[in-house]
Amino acid sequence: MTGLTFLIPIALCAGLVALIAFLWSVRSGQYDDLDGAAQRILLDDEDEPK
Repeated sequence: MTGLTFLIPIALCAGLVALIAFLWSVRSGQYDDLDGAAQRILLDDEDEPK
């Protein structure tokens, strides 16, 4: 039972740190356009001389 007094605050702090890291990554644009880079490699360059 005394172990819970240590584990619960540690788990809450770890969850808060993970939430802050997730919110920071969303606001900095880490999840914008996930498919763009994957599709860009498949497109041919039309500006190449023939």
